[in-house]
Amino acid sequence: MTIRLSENIRSLRKQRKLTQEQLAEVLGVTTGAVYKWEAGLSVPDISLIMELADFFDTSVDVLLGYRMKDNHVDAIVRRLQEYRRRKDREGLAEAEKALKRYPHSFLIVKESAAIFRAFGIECKDKAMLHRALELLERSRLLLDQNTDPEINDQTICAKIAETYLGLDESDKGIALLKQNNAGGLYNGKIGHILAQQCNRTEEAAPYLSEAMAKITADLCDTIIGYMNVFAKRGDFASAAAILTWGVTVFTGLRKGNKPNFLDKVSSIFLAATAQMQFETGDTNAARESLMKAKTLAAFFDASPSYDESDVRFIDRIEGASVHDDMGATALDAIQGVVDEYEKEAFTALWESVAKQNSTGCGENQSGAQPTV
Repeated sequence: MTIRLSENIRSLRKQRKLTQEQLAEVLGVTTGAVYKWEAGLSVPDISLIMELADFFDTSVDVLLGYRMKDNHVDAIVRRLQEYRRRKDREGLAEAEKALKRYPHSFLIVKESAAIFRAFGIECKDKAMLHRALELLERSRLLLDQNTDPEINDQTICAKIAETYLGLDESDKGIALLKQNNAGGLYNGKIGHILAQQCNRTEEAAPYLSEAMAKITADLCDTIIGYMNVFAKRGDFASAAAILTWGVTVFTGLRKGNKPNFLDKVSSIFLAATAQMQFETGDTNAARESLMKAKTLAAFFDASPSYDESDVRFIDRIEGASVHDDMGATALDAIQGVVDEYEKEAFTALWESVAKQNSTGCGENQSGAQPTV
């Protein structure tokens, strides 16, 4: 709460073009009293504050400069989040006030834990981290209030685990992450901690491998999702750009000259890129992308592999297998993309590319790695 009485008296007096002496005469006080009010050295008594408000045709709260905060739970949570984003440590005191006001609110307890954890990790302050642990444990008891589907006991336990790591209690942190690793949600974090902080590299490798496999699968979904978002907005250049970026990433996951499943995915991305280029009227670029798609599809189809361990940085994962509904071959998958587009001119463009011989489309029958 900020009181701006001294500044407001001075500002309102000047707006009326009054001297301190003239205002003092109006109120029946000394010039020195007005000077002290405006300098913040003293405060007028309540009757004089009311008289000042009346004289300046304003309300007492405006004269005081008092603005009441919105202290509803949602408003406090937003303020705490903003303190955390701005790295403003005044948020710590705000959190403690909020906890006194709403000690049994899941949202307040959760967000207060977040701000103590953030500053505790950043400043390596163990007292803050222990306070965060206390609040995180309390938030678990209040989970029945939670309405956010992305938050559950598993995710809170992960925050507790990360807090233990900040306290240099790696064994506790790793054990808790492993206990709450349903769906491999924390494989990457577990692998990272085992390798970096615990020097248990052999134990880390399988976790990192599974994390890489999941990231790759998620990246496929994300790129396709963005492509559709951009295309529906009419932003075909951005759609083509993210597809091209995806092909670059997946090409970097090839082991030497050996095809892998991502080459099939990339051939589809290239065909989709051609669609986006065709939408902008750049037929030449669309033709080039289709030629690259055909070359890459032929490279994959010559020696197809659906073994995850053929992807760079991924080892054999027990019980894993790769399946798709894109077509029996990569060329079938491209044809599916073309058919789904349902534009005769684009279909004709693909057919002209598909009919070209190997030399014409840049394929290398020796099985050399294609350039995409």
